[in-house]
Amino acid sequence: MQLVTLDEIYDAATRIAGVAVRTPLLASPWPGLWLKPEGLQPIGAFKIRGAMTAMSRLDPELRARGVLAHSSGNHAQAVAYAAREFGVDAHIVIPDNAPDLKVAATRALGATVELVPVEQRFSRPAELAAETGKAMIAPFDDRNVIAGQGTIGLEIAQDWTGPSPLRTVLVPVSGGGLVSGIAAALAALMPDVAVIGVEPELAGDAADSFRSGERKAWKPADTARTIADGLRTFTVGELPWEHIRAQVADIITVTEDEIIDSTRRLALQARLVAEPSGAVATAAWLHHRAQLADGNAVAIVSGGNIDPAVLRRVLDA
Repeated sequence: MQLVTLDEIYDAATRIAGVAVRTPLLASPWPGLWLKPEGLQPIGAFKIRGAMTAMSRLDPELRARGVLAHSSGNHAQAVAYAAREFGVDAHIVIPDNAPDLKVAATRALGATVELVPVEQRFSRPAELAAETGKAMIAPFDDRNVIAGQGTIGLEIAQDWTGPSPLRTVLVPVSGGGLVSGIAAALAALMPDVAVIGVEPELAGDAADSFRSGERKAWKPADTARTIADGLRTFTVGELPWEHIRAQVADIITVTEDEIIDSTRRLALQARLVAEPSGAVATAAWLHHRAQLADGNAVAIVSGGNIDPAVLRRVLDA
């Protein structure tokens, strides 16, 4: 498969301008680490970048029929938001273990939500696509979505003004669209920077794949164990896997206690509300420094849509 190009990412940047926020690089309380707070996006997560890019690239006549998507929550909100921007309908399949907060937010944006057992997360959308002929805005295995997420890497390359060179960018991994886009941008613009994926130990299919050299899938019941609900996808996409193999330096895992600790420290010390999925990259810096190169790093805080009950649990831990 042809990897996403820098030109595609530049094009995505023009398409999302005025809708997606150009998030800043913030110096963290932990020397050497900068944070990119994607929770500042209109839907509270980075997913708006890919959804708007993919929606804008659809043929207008096809887009007018309405779109389909499937998601654990943040991509659902992003597609619903993008559909509202373009004045079209969105039908979104969400696994029934997704947080109520994200389901309600998706409905509030005007989308039709269909909850399904987690095992049907991919099969039910495929059925709908076959039945309706509507376009699918995939959450990660789509070059337009990857290009949109790659605008984060583009912004890092353009905005880095640290006192010394940037060495590492830490990125949460679920289906692999985010890490793929960032890696594609930085491979072209900052080739000396190591892009490292981070995922929960309890949903470590990408790390397992990276170590074995072949794309592997975990059981949905296994990945569902993690508190990081946005990272429960049980295998990376085919195109993201090609990016990971070619452009990602490593994938490491963090424990549930480390995710909870990092979510709490982001809130109390960095003054950033992050959902657990958004805190895993910071967890790698706080708890696994020995696995990282010396020098400056950026951690992507990928989203801030935290369920209130989870936030209480985190703060009380």
